[in-house]
Amino acid sequence: MRVLVAEDHHVLARTIATGLRRQSIAVDLAVSGDEAERMSLLTDYDVLVLDRDLPVMTGDEVCRRLRELVDPPRILMLTSAGALEDKVFGLEQLGADDYLAKPFDFAELVARIRALGRRVPKPPPVVLRHLGITLNRAKREVKVDGETVELTPREFAVLRMLLEAEGEAVPHDEIVRTVWDENLDPRTGAVRSTISRLRGKLGDREVIIADAGRGYRLCG
Repeated sequence: MRVLVAEDHHVLARTIATGLRRQSIAVDLAVSGDEAERMSLLTDYDVLVLDRDLPVMTGDEVCRRLRELVDPPRILMLTSAGALEDKVFGLEQLGADDYLAKPFDFAELVARIRALGRRVPKPPPVVLRHLGITLNRAKREVKVDGETVELTPREFAVLRMLLEAEGEAVPHDEIVRTVWDENLDPRTGAVRSTISRLRGKLGDREVIIADAGRGYRLCG
């Protein structure tokens, strides 16, 4: 896990960084709001520990700006503004993921950072590629060797799951739960039929293979 600590109190910042490193957490430091924003745009941090009262640009403004990104870091506000209304404002109005008031217990800070790091994984790239297949999640477009291929919504969803798995097998039941609704009997051949049509549209019947007992995966 990689964490950015944005704190202009130098002693406190170094103390937090030292403690987190002892917990095997990689830490970078920023001493102003503009530096925190710049570093967050350049590096893919898992968690940003953000003081609200930063020079040059406030932590509030940093939080607002980063929340406009497609894939922002998870933000833990660490601040002396500990009143209930401050916490509600930070979480609801600014969009922080967590809020911890100073003074704080270091063990609690570590626990909250680790909890944020365990949250839903970051979304995969907008464009997924595999052996001449290109899937654009935003445009809902699929191309094979540069030529557009028309897929049904379910075919698109299945292909997306397989591409996101990066060669690992995707279980049959997981495909059913994700692509179909609860009314589908998992014993039907719906998944098998969809995979068969998808293979044909991709121009290679071996591009998707059945991994016995595990599900389906992309070959190559």
